[in-house]
Amino acid sequence: MQRFMNFLEKYLSIPMAKLSEQRHLRAIRDGVVSSLPFIIVGSMFLIVAFPPVPESTALYKWSQEHLFEILIPYRMTMFIMSLYITFGIGYNLAKSYKLDPLSGAQIAVASFLLTLTPIALDKVGFVLPMANLGGHGLFMAMIVSIFSVEVMRFCKKRNITIKMPEQVPPSVARSFEALIPVAFVILFMTLITVILGIDVHSLVDKAVAPIIKAGDSLFGVLLPVFLVTFFWSFGIHGISVIGAVARPVWEVYLTSNAEAVASGAPMPHIAPETFFQWFVWIGGSGATLGLVLAMLFFAKSSYTKALGKTTLIPSIFNINEPVIFGVPIVLNPMLIIPFITIPLITTTIAYFATTLGFITPTYIMAPWTLPAPIGAYLATGGDWRAVVLVFVNITISFLIYIPFFKMYDQKLLNEEQAQAEENKETHNNEPNLA
Repeated sequence: MQRFMNFLEKYLSIPMAKLSEQRHLRAIRDGVVSSLPFIIVGSMFLIVAFPPVPESTALYKWSQEHLFEILIPYRMTMFIMSLYITFGIGYNLAKSYKLDPLSGAQIAVASFLLTLTPIALDKVGFVLPMANLGGHGLFMAMIVSIFSVEVMRFCKKRNITIKMPEQVPPSVARSFEALIPVAFVILFMTLITVILGIDVHSLVDKAVAPIIKAGDSLFGVLLPVFLVTFFWSFGIHGISVIGAVARPVWEVYLTSNAEAVASGAPMPHIAPETFFQWFVWIGGSGATLGLVLAMLFFAKSSYTKALGKTTLIPSIFNINEPVIFGVPIVLNPMLIIPFITIPLITTTIAYFATTLGFITPTYIMAPWTLPAPIGAYLATGGDWRAVVLVFVNITISFLIYIPFFKMYDQKLLNEEQAQAEENKETHNNEPNLA
């Protein structure tokens, strides 16, 4: 087992951890994360617009009468999330190159806006198609953000900039320094989308369509679950590694579902990130709330008894680093097996429960620190069946963890007893100085 784990760590775990820290992937990850407050707050207005109450109630009737007004905050936040993410990616990538981060963010936004083709409407003027500002345009946002900052870096490296005298205030000097890269990016994007008339969003859609389709399949949801728990088994933050690659796809699913709800259409996707958060990572990666409950009910060693009590509250709020590193699960052959297999089982159950229509797909980004039953209820727009599924998956994780935990706990108990005997013998063999 140790030889196998060393092989996996050398040839898979370490290379993937390095990949997650690659400059561009890290900028994408940080850019997406920076938009989460807007996504969370914006998605909450969908609950107000479509409250989980009977249609005959006064609250539901009021929400339908004021639907347009209620959805405005949603349309200005989550619905145009790619615009916020573009700013975040440009900012973080420029910062990683030690360039002016604000200029990098602004150039990225200008480049992204130039991928949209304005529509002329009578008596209104030109309008932008907002659909491409949401999750639909996320991949395009990543591409143009990286392109824009790389142009900025190239100009800086080759001294293709306008340098101002030292007496000029730094903010003014930075503005003129960005003038040439801004001009190049704007002219290039204008050539592509306006003069040549290329619909870049359509091209990107066709390129990523296989990825979008595969990520929503059973294999597509099981693979990231396995990899997240696998990396955690070696002490590597699994979500940071896998999220850097998968989170853009998950965000597309989430916004597509939210847009479908707002327009009254069926939700097209099964597995946004909220699917994993509320039905798989109950208590944190590895569904470790079940392990904490096993410690509370079956612990015999003093160490696991104390650990179960101290980790219960954090686990309820999905914070499980104390469990992963405190038990520990990391590099622990006895507990790695259930740590990896339990999420695969609960993922499969949740996937079929959603595809068969037993629960509503998730479309609202609730704060991840909520207890799982509450988070699942909110994420599905108030589906009580989602709460039942959460408790089913908690029970499954608890029952599977029990035998593995008992073996590990017995090992710790034997070690504690052996240590106690050793201390006793040492005490008895000490000379009596009295």
